[in-house]
Amino acid sequence: MARSRSSSSSSSWRYCNPSYYLKRPKRLAMLFIVFVSVSFVVWDRQTLVREHEVEISKLNEEVTQLQNMLEELKDSNGNTVQKIENIGKHGKIPGKKVLKDDPIDIQRREKVKEAMIHAWSSYEKYAWGQDELQPQTKDGVNSFGGLGATLIDSLDTLYIMGLDEQFRRARDWVADSLDFHKDYEASVFETTIRVVGGLLSAYDLSQDKVFLEKARDIADRLLPAWNTHSGIPYNIINLARGNPHNPSWTGGDSILADSGTEQLEFIALSQRTGDLKYQQKVERVVEELNKTFPADGLLPIYINPQGGARSYSTITFGAMGDSFYEYLLKVWIQGNKTSAVRPYRDMWETSMKGLLSLIRRTTPSSFAYICEKNGDSLTDKMDELACFAPGMLALGSFDFGPGESEKFLSLAQELAWTCYNFYQSTPTKLAGENYFFHSGGDMTVGTSWNILRPETVESLFYLWRLTGNETYKEWGWNIFQAFEKNSRIESGYVGLKDVNSGVKDNKMQTFFLAETLKYLYLLFSPPTVIPLDEWVFNTEAHPLRIVARNEENLVQSNMQHKRPNFRFTGRKEGRHGDE
Repeated sequence: MARSRSSSSSSSWRYCNPSYYLKRPKRLAMLFIVFVSVSFVVWDRQTLVREHEVEISKLNEEVTQLQNMLEELKDSNGNTVQKIENIGKHGKIPGKKVLKDDPIDIQRREKVKEAMIHAWSSYEKYAWGQDELQPQTKDGVNSFGGLGATLIDSLDTLYIMGLDEQFRRARDWVADSLDFHKDYEASVFETTIRVVGGLLSAYDLSQDKVFLEKARDIADRLLPAWNTHSGIPYNIINLARGNPHNPSWTGGDSILADSGTEQLEFIALSQRTGDLKYQQKVERVVEELNKTFPADGLLPIYINPQGGARSYSTITFGAMGDSFYEYLLKVWIQGNKTSAVRPYRDMWETSMKGLLSLIRRTTPSSFAYICEKNGDSLTDKMDELACFAPGMLALGSFDFGPGESEKFLSLAQELAWTCYNFYQSTPTKLAGENYFFHSGGDMTVGTSWNILRPETVESLFYLWRLTGNETYKEWGWNIFQAFEKNSRIESGYVGLKDVNSGVKDNKMQTFFLAETLKYLYLLFSPPTVIPLDEWVFNTEAHPLRIVARNEENLVQSNMQHKRPNFRFTGRKEGRHGDE
């Protein structure tokens, strides 16, 4: 039965009458407490709202100031610098803090971009379509069989820097003029990392299928190199006639780095095309090596391609050994760290424990360095090529357990300091090709040329991305300035025959545009430009999209990927010293 209105009104009036509470002190006290509590909540909420509005206002002011600075900043051609946003797979990342683009970084990035424009324009003018520019004589040379190596190596750098017109002209040359039917004895390794890797990266960035079609064409020409009893490939093949073989100076053996540095590219090609033959060829190599993988994970640089036996030869993280270890880690990252690619990580961790046995430190400065090993003896020598190792160690360190993670990251930082001092220890502030270490004397240059190599800058890039330590940017900027001072000439960039005297050579290496300038540009870019959780770099600095692998080691059905929702503003062998 419903309550009458008069009864309800009488009851409500009683609780609103002050005399009701004056006659009941406890109720009055309770009412006061409730009143005060509610007042504080209301006051606190209003304060938070005001503080939030003030903070939003400040942020808007900072955004406006930065926007004005970006609009006022011009590049060397007088064009307004485009804006770099906080970007990822789906455009702006919700819930992530938008990082301010430091004005100094913007200026430095534009300087690096201008260096790329200078290098590329010189190549266009004097060596268009040829493999490499010879800046001093202002002509081109076909060091890689006439495959347009500099052009292909530069595609993704042009794209990332927002050099659209240059990228379009290069793309048209690839579509109309690139021909792989060459009677040329090609290095399987060099052709894979530069040409296959460069084309696949351009495809991943632009989604232009001409790059994928060309990548498949050249890969098909390389495939017969893997037709050996063990599956370990020959390192040389004729692009027109096949006929794989090894160089005579190896005694018929295959080279470790040359045989174990095609996995990223060929796996990516299988993922993009759906044809597993590429992946199967390169994965068999690692499976064969894993059958008798040593306890310290360190392999000699020469391996017999028929039986898979290892020859008595040097163990090194420099020339002819380096990128084998790099790819053990990066194939695991490329597969999105799933269980299907866990064996790669396990092999890499074993090798890193072996690397620890090669670490020594100098006196009096205690520079950490990586020795080379011959039999049971160590040689106190380290190539600049081995300066990729600090970046590799940093990249892999975060997936170790507690204690191990800190140990390997600390070692990465020590080795980076040594590599930076390779540069700082010479009159030109550019590093020599290798260094020897002496008790009481720290380090001296061995082979004294500098051919515009990227490895130290590569490690600085990784260490900055992974630690946020701005010091690595300063070191990178100092190295860039040394290149500008010593290697830049009117018609491009050249290496040095001697880092002590500064005498120049006559070659602009393809990896200067593919790697050195790209890593410098990314060093001064926000970490959301080519984020490391979405991309993995091959050993020629070509970013490839990370695609998860399933339990059967096959490509997942969702491998087809859309064009990235971002736009950017604007190795390797050291045997002959000629590449």
